[in-house]
Amino acid sequence: MALILTLLFQTPLRKLVIMTLDRVKRGRGPVMVKTIAGTVFIVLLSSVYSMVKIQNRTIEAGAPNSTDQVLMSRHMLEASLMGFLLFLSLMIDRLHHYIRELRLLRKTMEAAKKQSRSLDDGKNGNSQEIKALGEEIVSLKTKIKNLESECEARVKEAKAAETEAEALQKQSEGFLLEYDRLLEDNQNLRNQLESIDQTLTQSDVKKNM
Repeated sequence: MALILTLLFQTPLRKLVIMTLDRVKRGRGPVMVKTIAGTVFIVLLSSVYSMVKIQNRTIEAGAPNSTDQVLMSRHMLEASLMGFLLFLSLMIDRLHHYIRELRLLRKTMEAAKKQSRSLDDGKNGNSQEIKALGEEIVSLKTKIKNLESECEARVKEAKAAETEAEALQKQSEGFLLEYDRLLEDNQNLRNQLESIDQTLTQSDVKKNM
C-alpha cells in the first residue's frame, strides 16, 4: 500500500520507485516476478483447498473441532494475505505501466509542440522568400504574355508573306504563259517572213530568166 501511495503522488521517492521497477522489469526480472506470483497463487489455491476440506470434515462430524477452527483461521489468514498480495502487485504493475505511458505521451506532446514552433518560425522566415518568388512569377507571366503577343504578330507576318508569295507565284506563272505565247507568235512571224522571202526570191529568179 505504501508503494502504491508513492506511485500515486508526485514526490522525489516516486522517481526512485519508478527507476527501481524499470530495472526489475528488465532482463530476468519479469521471469522472477512471474515465478513468485505463480508460487503465491499456488499457495493461495492450497489454502483455499485446505479450507474447503476442513469445512467438509466439520459438516460430516457435525460439530466443529478446536484444531480445525485454528487451522481454518490460519488458512483463511494465509488466503487473505496471498490474495491481497497478488491484488496489490497487479495494482503496482498497472500503475507503473500507466505512469510510463503518460511520461511517453508528455514527451511526444512536447516534441510535437517544439516541431510546430520550429515550423512557425520557418514559415515566418520564408515569408519574404515566398513574396519574392511571387513577384518573380508575376514578372515571368508578363514576359510570357509579351512573348505570346510577339509570336502572334510574327505568325501574322509570316501568313501575309506567304499570301504575297503565292500571289507572286501566280503572277510569275502568268508571265511565263505570256512569254510562251509571245515566243510562239515570234516563231510564227519568222516563219511567215521566211516564206515571203522565199516567194520574193523565186519571183526575182523568174524575172531574170
